[in-house]
Amino acid sequence: QVQLVESGGGLVQSGGSLKLSCTTHRNIPSMYIMGWYRQVPGKQRELVARRTPDGSTHYADSVNGRSTISIDFAKSTLYLDLHQLKPEDTADYYCNAHDSALSRDYWGQGTQVIVSS
Repeated sequence: QVQLVESGGGLVQSGGSLKLSCTTHRNIPSMYIMGWYRQVPGKQRELVARRTPDGSTHYADSVNGRSTISIDFAKSTLYLDLHQLKPEDTADYYCNAHDSALSRDYWGQGTQVIVSS
């Protein structure tokens, strides 16, 4: 069972920055596609950013240019740096680990981000 624990959410003013963390275990970040998703009530969960084991990254258009996904392999921790935050970034953010071999997804419990205008 893959465990993912997010942290770093909170209340931030528009234009501010936030760093989300997702701690897992063992070699998960080097084996699985790691990603951040977000969801607001009444809407589908959407991809924010993901990183493949070979280091390739992909960002949603909505955050491209103002976010960075990264991994500290020594700490088995995935990060998401968000800058120039906007009220529309307000959502619950979820860490995801995708096992391509088994086509299986693992999710963290989520961390809430609220951006005030």
